[in-house]
Amino acid sequence: MLRTVKPKNARSKRALQARESKEIEDPRTAIFVKGTHAGEKVNGVMKDLMALKRPNAISFSKKNVVRPFEDASSLEFWAQKNDASLFVVGQSTKKRPDGMIFVRTFDNKVLDMCEVGVEKWIPMNDFKTAKSTPGHKPLMHFASELFDSHPRFQQLKSVLLDFFNGEVIDGIHLAGLEHVISVTLSPTPETLNNATTTLSGVSSESTTILPKVHIRTYTIRLLSSGTRIPRVELVPMGPALDLALRRHADADPEMLKQALKRPKLKKQDVEKGLGKKRKNMEVDEMGDLRGRIHLEKQDLGRLQTRKMKGLKKGREEDLDGESGDESNEEMAGKRKRMRAE
Repeated sequence: MLRTVKPKNARSKRALQARESKEIEDPRTAIFVKGTHAGEKVNGVMKDLMALKRPNAISFSKKNVVRPFEDASSLEFWAQKNDASLFVVGQSTKKRPDGMIFVRTFDNKVLDMCEVGVEKWIPMNDFKTAKSTPGHKPLMHFASELFDSHPRFQQLKSVLLDFFNGEVIDGIHLAGLEHVISVTLSPTPETLNNATTTLSGVSSESTTILPKVHIRTYTIRLLSSGTRIPRVELVPMGPALDLALRRHADADPEMLKQALKRPKLKKQDVEKGLGKKRKNMEVDEMGDLRGRIHLEKQDLGRLQTRKMKGLKKGREEDLDGESGDESNEEMAGKRKRMRAE
């Protein structure tokens, strides 16, 4: 277990605060770990998945003796050391060939795990088409009712969404949509497709009857259609994967409750607009809080301005009086001179 690190200066304090839980989380970092024997197929699949995950991906080049379902202490150590919450462990054995384990963590502790076997793989380099820009969020497409009803596929859907999800954005621009990740299933067996069959009647451990998972990746082409809405075409980009579900580990209910808990916002965060939206208040692009005030029609004649001695009302009257007296004296002097003549 790692010791608690206390910050010694402002820089280390900011680094620790950046790792704390936030209301709007940063993009999740995934670590790709090779087991004692991964195999050429698993190494190629992990390489292609890392290309889709970049720049939030870390690859361990050396082989590691790691067995997540037996001992997850190594993963928890790496999660805290690298500030990562996702792992992809590649391991190929005689009993479970070409296997990959997706691991999610919360608070540097393993939350849940899902193991899949690679049945078929077409690498990304075999598709001689344009590739998407690293760092762009993909469109996720899940085409099956089992992703909303069966617990195993619900877990897989949640893991894939966390894995490929990037930064939290407020809006979508068409030019930023570059690729689509489509996840479909093989024909569903009657035991799972029958609406009258309950999930308790089908053992969650019997993975032989579960349909295969097909993952396909496409680039999006926006072509002119003569209207404001462009015509959309999907071009295969790769990789193409056929996966089979194997072992899994469900999340602890208490830990899952803590992971889904939303922290209370501070007063200053609410004022900045991160919490409940306040009327007539918004945060501009520079991060400044701006408000709009509605007032009645004002009389500008009564508007208080800067006080100056030269603009006082009594001063103006005195000047007008003095000038008036001087003009009267001049007129009287002219009349006297005219009479004397």
